[in-house]
Order: sequence, then C-alpha cells, then structure tokens
Amino acid sequence: MHRSSIKLLTAALVVVLAGSHGSLTRLEAVDRHGSMHVEQSPFGTTADGQSVELFTCTNAHGVKLAMMTYGAIVVSLEVPDRDGTIANVNLGYEKLDGYLAGSPYFGATVGRYCNRIAGGTFSLEGKEYSLATNNGENHLHGGDVGYDKVVWDARPIRRRNEVGVQFQYTSKDGEEGYPGTVQITATYTLTNDNELKVELRARSDAATPVNLTNHCYWNLAGAGSGSILDHQLQVESDEYLAVDDTLIPTGKMVPVKGSPLDFTTPHTIGERLKQIPEIEGLPQGYDHCFVVRRGKAGMVLAARVTDPSSGRTMEIYTTQPGLQLYSGNFLDGTEGSGGFQQYEGFCLETQHYPDSPNQPGFPSTILYPGKKYHHTTVHVFSAR
Repeated sequence: MHRSSIKLLTAALVVVLAGSHGSLTRLEAVDRHGSMHVEQSPFGTTADGQSVELFTCTNAHGVKLAMMTYGAIVVSLEVPDRDGTIANVNLGYEKLDGYLAGSPYFGATVGRYCNRIAGGTFSLEGKEYSLATNNGENHLHGGDVGYDKVVWDARPIRRRNEVGVQFQYTSKDGEEGYPGTVQITATYTLTNDNELKVELRARSDAATPVNLTNHCYWNLAGAGSGSILDHQLQVESDEYLAVDDTLIPTGKMVPVKGSPLDFTTPHTIGERLKQIPEIEGLPQGYDHCFVVRRGKAGMVLAARVTDPSSGRTMEIYTTQPGLQLYSGNFLDGTEGSGGFQQYEGFCLETQHYPDSPNQPGFPSTILYPGKKYHHTTVHVFSAR
C-alpha cells in the first residue's frame, strides 16, 4: 500500500459497531497519529423516550471533554494539574437521571435568553410578550423548558488541531412565549492547546431576544474536592450592574473600586464574599454581572482563575460584553445539587446583560430576520 494511502486511511472516520454482546456504538474521528478522537455512546433515555448520546472528545495530550445531546451539556472536562495529574474540573452528575430530575444548569447550553428578564415580560415592535416566571416573579435561563432541557441533534467534528461536537436545535415560534422560530448551532471544540472553545450561533425568522451562554460550574481543584473559596480570581472589569432585590439590573453601572466586586487584581473568591449585602430569601454570595473591559472589538480576556492547590489555571476570552460571576450559592449538598455543597463550584458565564429587552440603555439583544447571532468564548487551561 502506498504511503499516501496509509495517511488517508488513518485520517479517515472509523466506525466500529459493537457485536451482539456489546452495548456501545463507537464513533471515532482520529488524526494521523491516532491521538485525537471522539467516541459516541448511549447515555440514557428521556421520560418521553428520546435517546440521549454522549460524546467524549480527547485531544493529543489526553485532555477529555464529555458532552451529551440533552441540553448540549458539558458532562465533564478532565485537565492536568502542575504534576500532570488529570481530574474533572466541571460539576455534574454521573448519570442522565440527575439532569432529568432538575439540575441547577450544570454544564448546560442556556437560552433562548440566559439570565433574567424582569416580570417575565418584554415589548417588541409594539407587542407585549409574556414568558414563564420560573425565578420568583422573573424569567430565568429560557423558562420552564429552556434549551438545557431539550435533546439536540449532534455530530462529531474534527479540524486540524481540535475535535469536538456540533449541536443543532430548532426553537419554534411561541416556545416558552418567545416570538419567532430560531435555528441554533452550538459548537464545542477541544484543541491541542488545551482550550475549550464555545461558538454559539443563531438565526430567526422574526424579531426576538437571543442571549445564549454556557453554564459550567468549575472547581479547578477537581469536582467534589471541596470549596472554591480559595481560588484566586481576576476579572477584567471596572464596573458591574447594580441589581434590585430580585437580581434584576437597575440600569446603573457601578464602579467596582472599593467594593467586594473589585477583582481588577487577584483576590480569592471567598476573601470578601461575606461582605456582599444579604438579600432576604437568597443565600449570600456572588451572583453579579460584570461589564467586560474592552479596548478593542472581538475577543478579549475577561477573567483568570487559579487554584493554588493544584496550580490549574483557567483564562476566559470572549466576544461578549458581560460576565456573570456566580459562586454556587444555592448548592446545598442534596441529590438535586449533585451532592455538591454551597461554594463547591463557581460559574463565569459570558453573555449579554440581564433584562436587556427591558433596558434601552443596554446593548440590544434583539435578533432580526436576515441577521446573525454569533459569539465565541474560549477557556484556556494551564498549570503553574
């Protein structure tokens, strides 16, 4: 066989179907060294009988990203520490049942509108729309059945230096009260530079608010290893959005200087957490949207987090204007929280500002027919 033919074969898509005694279907996209690949296997069935598939992506360094078609959810991400020891740094459940029972958005792709919309209402082109109020009197993360609770179409992808999964979902006109049918594509790739890249795209046949994000809960010491309060955090932001007692923005952007939200230089997440003003009925902690500092358009550094015990560091670059910091305040150690206690995971969600459809001073989140929604966020993992 010619050498060129061997190269073509080793770069090909290889499908291996298990025999009658096997339960898995394995699909691999393998590079010519055999080191990058994607494996596909069953992960369970929803209550209405839809099959859910799990995709496990491995890069050339052994870093692994596992995602499933239910909710386009990141199930796990395994990265090395300073000694080369690999651990999962993303909170989640071991089985599909945990997600179906009511997850706090572990690893989810969230929409049609992530974060909150005041009163579950907004006006657009002279018409008022009513959405589900699933967070007190407000609308949160797309409603009762947001994008985190549906089964997406998916296919494995391979590019020169990365492997991943492309998810697609059609959100129909009137779903959760939103106008317009929206076609969403969520592409998650794992690069050989130990980057998790998230690209979210959408098109609509009618004007509608769109604000998509990923909702991973991180613990760089390893999921289940304990508190994240000693993680060192730096946020590239000089202002945050003031909110009312239901966490809806007032419209004011407040300087972080002199406040417990000043992460312009590194501080541990727990250093000033108890200085956050308490709101009746809510656990104390961070649940705030930062205004990402921008000196240019396109991708900018939004945040850097380091776990001193393992040396693992995560940098987040994004095209989005906002970054929501959440310190896992509602985690309570119960089965619904995956057994994780309060402050055992944190979120850094890149997004547009909460309640933008009702805030004329905020950048618009309205997607019109013929226009494209597209944003990119990259998580860069290293160890020091």
